[in-house]
Order: sequence, then C-alpha cells, then structure tokens
Amino acid sequence: MNIQEIFSIQNIVIYLVVVNLIGFFIMWLDKRKARHSKWRIKENTLFLVAAIGGGIGTIAGMYTFRHKTQKAKFVFGFPAIIVLQILIAIMIIFKI
Repeated sequence: MNIQEIFSIQNIVIYLVVVNLIGFFIMWLDKRKARHSKWRIKENTLFLVAAIGGGIGTIAGMYTFRHKTQKAKFVFGFPAIIVLQILIAIMIIFKI
C-alpha cells in the first residue's frame, strides 16, 4: 500500500466524518458531565480534537448543547482553527 492509497479522497472523507462525530460527542459528554458535577474533559482535549480535523463537529456540538458558548476562546478559537486548516489545505492543493 502506497501513500496515495492511504491518503485517498475516500479515506480522508471517512477520517473527517469520524473525527467530527467524535468532536460532537465529546461536547455532549462534557456538557453532561458539567450538569452532573462530574470529572470534565480538559479544554486542551477539546481543542486537540478540533485541531486534528474535528472543528465542525465541535462547533456543532458547542451550539447544539449550548456548551462553552460563553467562552470567547471557544467561540473564536474553534472557527479560527477551521480557517487555518482551510488555508493550509488550499496551500497544499495549489502548492503555494
């Protein structure tokens, strides 16, 4: 198996779907834990999931569950990560 097969469009799409579902799930889980005064997911973990491609899922979870919507670093941080990822993808695709 060569690198082109590993990074096929199909595999990239599958990866992004899975990581965004994970992002959505961890926002739900952290909100649930917050309501029940339980151990919480670290903010760095939430940002890590967004940074590895789960930005859309974490943002969707943030607003769906009304979780972390009052914290500026999440309201602006998650979208900033997505914008940076898009810019990097454009640079890679167009070899800028």
